[in-house]
Amino acid sequence: MSRSSRFTADILTTDSDRSFIRSLNEFMEHEKKCLQCPGEGPDELRYTVHRSVFSKVLQLKKNPVIGRATAYKRLLLAVKSEYDSTIRELQRREEEARAARLTVAASESRRKSLLTCERQAAHLRERISTLQRETAELQEELEREKTSKEQSTWMPGLTVAESEDPEALDGYLKDMEAQRDALLDRKSHCVPLEVKTKLDAELQAAKRRRDELSAENNHLTVLYKRLRSVWDCLSSWEEEGQPAPLGELVGSTLENIREADGTDEDICSIKQLFEDQEPAGADASELVSDYLDRFLELFELAQYEDAALIAARAPRGVLRNIDTMEMFKGVEVLPGSLSPSFLFFWALLFTAGADGELSAPLSLQGVSCALQSGALQLVSYAVTHKKLTFTEELGDILTEHAQENPGVADLCLTLATIIYEACRLHRKAALSMCRRGLIHSAAEFLKHCEDLTAEDSMWVLCRSPSLSLLQLLTEPLQDSAAILSVGGACAALLADPQRRPVALQLLDSFVSRGRGALEEVIVGDVGSSVDVWTHVVSLCSELERDDLSRAILSVLLSQSGTRIVTPDPEGARLMEHVYL
Repeated sequence: MSRSSRFTADILTTDSDRSFIRSLNEFMEHEKKCLQCPGEGPDELRYTVHRSVFSKVLQLKKNPVIGRATAYKRLLLAVKSEYDSTIRELQRREEEARAARLTVAASESRRKSLLTCERQAAHLRERISTLQRETAELQEELEREKTSKEQSTWMPGLTVAESEDPEALDGYLKDMEAQRDALLDRKSHCVPLEVKTKLDAELQAAKRRRDELSAENNHLTVLYKRLRSVWDCLSSWEEEGQPAPLGELVGSTLENIREADGTDEDICSIKQLFEDQEPAGADASELVSDYLDRFLELFELAQYEDAALIAARAPRGVLRNIDTMEMFKGVEVLPGSLSPSFLFFWALLFTAGADGELSAPLSLQGVSCALQSGALQLVSYAVTHKKLTFTEELGDILTEHAQENPGVADLCLTLATIIYEACRLHRKAALSMCRRGLIHSAAEFLKHCEDLTAEDSMWVLCRSPSLSLLQLLTEPLQDSAAILSVGGACAALLADPQRRPVALQLLDSFVSRGRGALEEVIVGDVGSSVDVWTHVVSLCSELERDDLSRAILSVLLSQSGTRIVTPDPEGARLMEHVYL
């Protein structure tokens, strides 16, 4: 039994009454289903259905329920009226509250807009004051320039009034003429600077000639005293009737001269004059000829190892040259045997003196032959003992060999680093460190080397791109800015298809840490302007990385108190210029 039927059971006596009440209940249930009223709880639609039914029931003249309760009709109408008034008041209050909320929201929006306008107005006032100050400084500078130009037309040493007085000007002209005549007279007693330079050169040449003659005179003096000692000895030997053999006498005399203390100041060094010296003149030519003949004989007999030793030990280094190396390189040998050029290089290294270095061409050719023969240890010995002439080309040869032979790459790159540092090719030395995997060492080297610039660091990064190196080079130093700016480095790397993944990884790492981290990086990047970061945004958009471009643009525009109003990068860039 429904709720309505329970409440009306006492007043319903006929079937027509019950049918009437049932039809009313069915009508109300049907209306609530059509209006999709909730099953429980207060609802305005349910209230509307019950009010309409109640009003219709009261208006029926032949209503069996109201007919039996006529005395309550006025009371029911009053109750219904009071309920309607209460509900209308609640609806009015709800509408007023909704309007109040809308008013508060509108006022809050206007307050935020007002704050934004005030910040922009303050920025504009500051900009206007800056422009006014700069304008005042420029006007002052223009006034100074104008004053200096006016003063430049005055005569030095004269006042403005004297500059306009003909008599004062005549006196000034006479003084100037007198000074001119004095200068011309002084000039007549001088010689041109070229003459002085020529005389200085002749004086230096005369001093050098004097020193040479003095040294030669000392040498001849020593020789004279030696010959004088021998002459005195021979004279006494002849006067005494030749008591001893002449050979023994001369030998003992020369030995006495060698053992002399050399106390006479005119004798420079007697011992040095008796030291063995290389043959000179015809003897030297004959010795060189013998070496050449022996070398050619061994070379034609294919005894290349002996020929290499003869060439390396030739007097005056006549065969220690690139032409001899080319002769050995032109020889074809059987596979598996040592090449003659390598044998010559080995002989050159082990016959060189303690301070002897091979020439640059010989160093390049010798190292190439040693690397082709697999004698990397010999190259290591030559580099570490400074037997070679270090050049950039020599380091490049070792670097190329490291790239072609990964098994010996570490040793080759180490030797290349030594050569580059000796040649002060610091950026190539840093690149060799990076290729060896010494990223942190390379970054520290780039940071503390005074000869390197940001362009050199970018050169190293482009040839050995890695996220760790990029992060180290863009980290700020303790007392100065970072070596590379984040925006500039990303712009350069994004422009290159092979290196753009490193830049994208760096930007993704900033974005993944939140908007605050990205904003801190962009604001702290003092080396990059807004145009540089705008170029980065454009490159990200071309690479279809809209997430990065929107994140960077949001940070850029927030710095001026604005917000992004369009997802289009070009539109955002336009808004940026408008607000800035």
